[in-house]
Amino acid sequence: MNAHEIDYQILGEEMQCVEIVLDPSESVVAEAGSFMMMEDGIQMQTIFGDGSSAGSGGLMGKLMGAGKRLLTGESLFMTHYTNRGYGRKSVTFAAPYPGKIIPLDLRRYSGKVICQKDAFLCAAKGVSVGIEFQRKLGVGFFGGEGFIMQKLEGDGLAFVHSGGFVLEKTLAPGETLRLDTGCLVAMTQEVHYDIEFVKGIKTAVFGGEGLFFATLKGPGKVWVQSLPFSRMADKIISASRMGGRKEEGSILGGIGNLLDGD
Repeated sequence: MNAHEIDYQILGEEMQCVEIVLDPSESVVAEAGSFMMMEDGIQMQTIFGDGSSAGSGGLMGKLMGAGKRLLTGESLFMTHYTNRGYGRKSVTFAAPYPGKIIPLDLRRYSGKVICQKDAFLCAAKGVSVGIEFQRKLGVGFFGGEGFIMQKLEGDGLAFVHSGGFVLEKTLAPGETLRLDTGCLVAMTQEVHYDIEFVKGIKTAVFGGEGLFFATLKGPGKVWVQSLPFSRMADKIISASRMGGRKEEGSILGGIGNLLDGD
């Protein structure tokens, strides 16, 4: 294996975290802002990109790797956590919002998984975090993920996070799955990703589900989330604009706000 062989344990239910156990000299690379806690003996180092090509390509190679991360809307930097102590040590990373953490053994998926731009959480050192371009204009404009998605490549463990509950679906050759454009978390490289216009004018305009489906055609495996972060954010913003207790179903409504002095 090129990637470090790490052990892990996923903790929690609605707000999950993943505890990575490192042998001496083993490392894990993580997205900026995902760190939760670590034991004595773990050393942090901030680097350009994911560090998977360290020692090759020189400065230009590092700049190219960092530039790719900018295209996905992520930070230029990632952080390596290396066990410099004696014995096994652990470091823990937390998901940024309620949902599930998905462990991906890339060896099981021909060394590559494609995921939405902000899904990556952490991975064993040696896993490459790159970009995947959507070559079709329709998918790029209306697919919910834009023209650029993330790709995780290598032969180690990687961890991505989803919103709400996550469903794993294995598609047979030619089998098609239609889903909301924001509900896709990840898919294997064999899956064909496209979009489809919602049929019927009334359904498209008044159905409340948008104008397009994401269509995934097998063979391959896909991971689908029940609560995209964009949907949760829209609900929070909508509730904050309405304000008061009206959104809580209170029969008092505005009268209750007056009694509270609002």
